[in-house]
Amino acid sequence: MGLVQIEDGGAVRHVVMTRAEKRNAMNGEMVLALGEAFREAAHDDSVRIVVVRGDGPMFSSGMDLGSLADLSADPSGLRPFRAEVLRAWNQLEEMTKPTICQIHGACIGGAMELALAADMRVMAEDAVAGLLETRIGLLPDVGGCSRLPAVVGLGIAKELIMTGRVVDGREAHRIGFANRIAPADQLDATCEALCSELLACAPMAVGLAKRVMDSAAKPALAVTLEQEVAAQQLLASSDDFAEGARAFREKRDPEFAGR
Repeated sequence: MGLVQIEDGGAVRHVVMTRAEKRNAMNGEMVLALGEAFREAAHDDSVRIVVVRGDGPMFSSGMDLGSLADLSADPSGLRPFRAEVLRAWNQLEEMTKPTICQIHGACIGGAMELALAADMRVMAEDAVAGLLETRIGLLPDVGGCSRLPAVVGLGIAKELIMTGRVVDGREAHRIGFANRIAPADQLDATCEALCSELLACAPMAVGLAKRVMDSAAKPALAVTLEQEVAAQQLLASSDDFAEGARAFREKRDPEFAGR
């Protein structure tokens, strides 16, 4: 079995991350596999809805720890890896079909940025989500800073990103990150119900409405995505990130300047 599995249920395609033994952490191979799965779904006329899920105990723990170590050792690799991630995440956002992330367990860092690229999110009440990058001296740079304000509002987005706070499903629903929530054992049924509602609508109208709303909500997306990587390049070479990476490896709290 590869790192991504495809499951079709009628007109609904499920793209399932299957690296459960690593908590579905996203390495380069998985990112490429997700991008290919999204491209295939976008061009398959039999597919009307795409649902992204994670196998095992959680949706995804985010980017693989090896990627963090590589960035700490050589910040010059930031742009090439990030470009691959953005190509995949943007494909999910730009296809003219509804896309849903079905979240259980945890959705952390780059995984939450993937969820933000989807049109909607269905989340288990006991699941958690968060962008933790500022805790180690970085920022969310694969769309988190650019997309979260459009989903939850600027004030809440600033709070979540600047504090690295984690929210559960109930709070995620309250602030607008999760469209629908459910007890963990009813998550599949809740996502299926949303898919049924979407399938009852005209696909061309749904796809065009999606494009218009995305353009209205994120008119400067290309600009802010570039600002993200420019800022991350500065941070990747900073003393704060060096300390944050050391603290992460040593499983301790970082000692940032002025703390």
